[in-house]
Amino acid sequence: MSDTDSTDFGFERVSRAAKAARVAQVFDSVAARYDLMNDLMSGGLHRLWKKAALTLAAVRPGQQVLDVAGGTGDLAAALAEQVGAKGRVVLADINAAMLGVGRDRLLDRGLAANLSWVQADAEQLPFADDSFDLVTIAFGLRNVTDKDRALVAMRRVLKPGGRLLVLEFSQPTNPLFAKLYDQYSFQVLPRLGRLVAGDAASYRYLAESIRMHPDQEKLRDMMAAAGLDDCHYHNLTGGIVALHIGAKPRR
Repeated sequence: MSDTDSTDFGFERVSRAAKAARVAQVFDSVAARYDLMNDLMSGGLHRLWKKAALTLAAVRPGQQVLDVAGGTGDLAAALAEQVGAKGRVVLADINAAMLGVGRDRLLDRGLAANLSWVQADAEQLPFADDSFDLVTIAFGLRNVTDKDRALVAMRRVLKPGGRLLVLEFSQPTNPLFAKLYDQYSFQVLPRLGRLVAGDAASYRYLAESIRMHPDQEKLRDMMAAAGLDDCHYHNLTGGIVALHIGAKPRR
């Protein structure tokens, strides 16, 4: 199998079609307890990381926002509050189970007025060019089969001057911290997954997928190659997570 026909699934090399199917299986398995596991795995830090993303997003009332791979909808809910009644947020996710959990929770919170849901592949977004003021993807890009293609798709649907925010696990900047993080990721996370979600394998994959994801500099360069300007990033929690930002050029 050539490099063009294969991609990573954690530490494995698999066909591109096989990765999409196996990622779907992972999120079918973890959807019901995804938010609980996020709290346990990060000690609640994922909420602070998303809060930082929302602050830097600086969304204004009336704007149009797309949250790609939005899963259970916590980021979309906060964005919907920011854009207000005259704005719109679209929550998109390729996984029906994750999208269903997110939709149900947002409806229960009474947030349907300016929110809509679309099952969509990040690589083939079903939206017109120049549709959104902001596109976000939080902890989803590393699961995409063709990341370059997804970045181009997200740039396409941005309005000129609109911004893409990518919040994703990255590489710790301190070597000692990185070693401790590895021990936590590969020894503790699968055990948590088995105890809480009954699924150690999915959380082992999630740990592996973080290690295979492009580091801060590489992802910044990929965003620039996708046609975004002013690409830069902010390290959070010592580089465990990085928030990358780029803008679609104005005409």
